[in-house]
Amino acid sequence: MCKMIDQIIEEFEEENVVEIVTDNAANYKVVGAMLMEKKEMLYWTPCTAHCIDLIIEDFEKKKIVHHETISKGKKVTQYIYSKTSIISLLQYFTKGKDFVRPIVTRFATSYLTLDYLMENKGALIRIFTSNKWASSKFTKTSEMQHVEEVVRDKEFWKNIV
Repeated sequence: MCKMIDQIIEEFEEENVVEIVTDNAANYKVVGAMLMEKKEMLYWTPCTAHCIDLIIEDFEKKKIVHHETISKGKKVTQYIYSKTSIISLLQYFTKGKDFVRPIVTRFATSYLTLDYLMENKGALIRIFTSNKWASSKFTKTSEMQHVEEVVRDKEFWKNIV
């Protein structure tokens, strides 16, 4: 890898390259250190987005409230998106909005989804208290009852905030 980056630097001419930005994997750190030793005018910098992603990953892994809240949020969105008729209810009560917005950094997706759930808290609660919901076949499954409990749980919403 060092050789490849070194070739790229040579192609652009060393005096035109002052900084190399990579992710924070150990192999990139080693390569960055080697390149800075070899080329005095060069700086290696870890990617800020990757650093933030690692911090967010640590929150989810090391903070129980984060882990539990994300798990509950995932259950809500996974259940809703597994049933087309529930997606229709979601679209109706949110006026066409979606909860899942994939982005480049994988761990931030969970937090953005929780944010979007929070923005649409009222619509979610209206889904589970609507006549359309009460008359659906889904209200009788244990999985759905668990999801409904999460949506009605004040502590879940407090933890999102």
